[in-house]
Amino acid sequence: MARLSGLQREVLSLYRKCLRETRKKPLETRNNFIAYTRAEFRKYATVSKKDFNAIEYLLRKGQRQFEIYSSPGIRNIR
Repeated sequence: MARLSGLQREVLSLYRKCLRETRKKPLETRNNFIAYTRAEFRKYATVSKKDFNAIEYLLRKGQRQFEIYSSPGIRNIR
C-alpha cells in the first residue's frame, strides 16, 4: 500500500474522529449523523490530491463543523 501524504492522513483522521463522535449521540439519531458525515466527505471526494489550498480549506471547514456538531446540545442532524 502506498504511503499517505500528511494531508491524506489529516482527512482520514478527521473522518474517523467524526464517526467516533457519532457514538456519543442518541441512538435514535445516530444514523443521521453517520449518513451526514459520509455524505459530506463523499461530496468532496473528487477534489484533486494536488489542490492543497482546497483541501486545507475543507479540513478547516470540517474541523469547525465537527466542533459544532460534537456539542452535547446538538441531538439531531438532517
